[in-house]
Amino acid sequence: MTAAVAMAPAPATPNDGELLDAYSRAVIGVVEKAGPAVVSLEVGSKRGPAGAGSGFAVTPDGYVMTNSHVVASGRQIRVRTPAGEIAEGQVMGDDPATDLALVRVEAGALAAAGQPVPYLPVDGAIAPRVGQLAVAIGNPLGFESTVSTGVVSALGRSLRGKGNRLIDGVIQHTAPLNPGNSGGPLLDTAGRVLGVNTAIIARSQGLGFAIAVETAAWVLGQLLQHGRVRRAWLGVGAMRRPLDRRLAYHHGLGAAAVEIQSVEAGSPAAKAGMADGDLLVKFGEHAIESVDDLHRVLRNWPAAQTARMGVIRRGQRIDLVITPAWAS
Repeated sequence: MTAAVAMAPAPATPNDGELLDAYSRAVIGVVEKAGPAVVSLEVGSKRGPAGAGSGFAVTPDGYVMTNSHVVASGRQIRVRTPAGEIAEGQVMGDDPATDLALVRVEAGALAAAGQPVPYLPVDGAIAPRVGQLAVAIGNPLGFESTVSTGVVSALGRSLRGKGNRLIDGVIQHTAPLNPGNSGGPLLDTAGRVLGVNTAIIARSQGLGFAIAVETAAWVLGQLLQHGRVRRAWLGVGAMRRPLDRRLAYHHGLGAAAVEIQSVEAGSPAAKAGMADGDLLVKFGEHAIESVDDLHRVLRNWPAAQTARMGVIRRGQRIDLVITPAWAS
């Protein structure tokens, strides 16, 4: 005789309506928390309107972060708040290499009477995760305070900034962006800044990019403290050069190096004895195979801190000691 087996009831699962409500509540919460800090930027030049974009207050005293390409060509900047207030803005710092800039606005224009300025802290310790919900707020095509949602689809992407310098750690996401979204925040479900929206790829769908919050926090600190981003400087012109396989094997190197093409007189490189034609293969403990590798190292290398460089000169490996300076 077969014994009856009692089946446990299947766990309750939320229906589509309940899931939609939870999703909607999360997005609504982000908009209510972060939306008041997001502004519209109208940029004018001597010839008339020069462009428009988005930004968001990052301090309680009226500093607004946006993209460098939004404000770079403007002589006049008008900042419009979600409440409709309009104020003049002034560029206080600009870093084309990361496509970030800082605009100062009279704090009273960003807040309702008697209320503190709504702002979004830029916390470089926040670590986005692939697959998490991402909310973009901005002013695409002139439509103010527009919200779009998607997910973080990839981390660690790279984009070329002005001057062909590589921007590392870029976030790829699927929140729809259009011209005018540039400079607006990318947010998580807690309303925290994940990044600063910066670019879309023409004729593509579902490909948006944001400068990561880690980079934004570093640039913000530099701009607030110095009015510009200070980077270590060597004083060389260089390009990537593939290495002969026999040379690479002999010295235990990778496939390429950085060939020095020019050395500025009086520069740290000149004082270290670098010469045209030298192949830079190591800086400190970092292997160097491209100019991008060198930029990455110098971004975090303190000026005035001595480094040992590995150089191939006429087929022989030599070491040079260099003390980078702050770029002017």
